[in-house]
Amino acid sequence: MDKVIWGILSTANIGIKRVIPAILSGQRGVVAAIASRDAERARTVAARFGIERSYSSYDALLEDPQIEAIYNPLPNHLHVEWTVKALDAGKHVLCEKPIGLNAQEAQAIIAARDRSGKRVIEAFMVRFHPQWHRVRTLVRSGRIGTVRALQSAFTFPVANPQNVRNRLEYGGGALYDVGCYPIVTARYLFGTEPVRVIALIDRDPTFGVDRVTSGLVAFAGGEQLVLTSSLQLALYQRVVVLGSRGRIEIPIPFTPPKEHACRIVIDSGDSLDGSSSVVEEFAAVDQYQLQCDLAAASFRNEVTQEFPIEDAIANMRVIDALYRSAASGRWEAP
Repeated sequence: MDKVIWGILSTANIGIKRVIPAILSGQRGVVAAIASRDAERARTVAARFGIERSYSSYDALLEDPQIEAIYNPLPNHLHVEWTVKALDAGKHVLCEKPIGLNAQEAQAIIAARDRSGKRVIEAFMVRFHPQWHRVRTLVRSGRIGTVRALQSAFTFPVANPQNVRNRLEYGGGALYDVGCYPIVTARYLFGTEPVRVIALIDRDPTFGVDRVTSGLVAFAGGEQLVLTSSLQLALYQRVVVLGSRGRIEIPIPFTPPKEHACRIVIDSGDSLDGSSSVVEEFAAVDQYQLQCDLAAASFRNEVTQEFPIEDAIANMRVIDALYRSAASGRWEAP
C-alpha cells in the first residue's frame, strides 16, 4: 500500500505533540518535510522525528514536488491563506480548526479546492473516535428516546500572554479554540443545522480575547445546545445528551488520552443515584491517527469524504453568529 507523503506547515505544538506522531504511527502516511520561518527549529524538529527535509519558508515546502499533502497547524488567522496556497500548489490539505476567522473568508477555500481538484479537510479529530460513532448510533436508534438537548463544556487555563490562544490578532479566544467542539459535535449528533443563537462573552481586559463564552444554539428540529468554553477556567470537559427516555454522558468527549481506555455512561433516567446507568468502555485509540489515516484514504479517492469543506464553513457560520450575538445582545441567525 503506497503511503501519502506529507509536509508539515510550521512547527506548531499540535503538530509536534499530536499530528506528526499520529502520521508516523499510522498505516497510510509518511512525513517527508517540515517548514518553519525559524530554520534552526525546522532542522531540530526534523531531526527529532527523522524527517528527511526541512525548509526555512512555507513557500519552499509547497514547491517540493514530492509532497502530496499538507498539514496546516498555523495560527487561526493564517489558515485560509496557506490552505489556499497549498491547494493552488497542487497539494491536498488537512487544516486545523477553525477553518478560518469567519465564514466569508473561508469561501476562498471552496474556490481553491474546485480549481485545483484537490481535497481539503478540517481537522476535527473527535468525529473519528469510536466513542462518538457509538453515541451517534445510540441517538439515531432511539436508545434514549427523542433527543432534544445537549449540554457541553470545554475549559482549561492558558496563562501565557504569548500563547496564540491569548493573541487577539492571531484569532485567539475560547470560542475559536475550544467552543467550536461543542458546536461541531452537536451538529454531528443532531444531523441538522442551527437556526438561531444567543451568546454571552466575557473578554480578558488585557488580552482582548473571549476568556469565557457561553451560548444557546437552537437547531432546525427543535434541539438545543447549551455550551460553555473558556481558556481561564479549570481543566474540564463533558458532554451530556438528554433524551425523553434517558441520557448519555461522555466524560472525556474531546481529548481522550490515546494511552487509556475511555467510556460513555448510558442512563435510562429511572433514578438520580446512578443505579439506572450502564457503562460502555472503548479501547485506547489515537483519534489523531484515525483522522490522518482516513484523510490519506480520502486523498487517494479510496473513501468518500464524509465532511467536505462546506461542513467546516457551516460550523464557522455558527461561530460568527455567536460573536455577533454577544455584541448585539440579541438572537442571531447563522
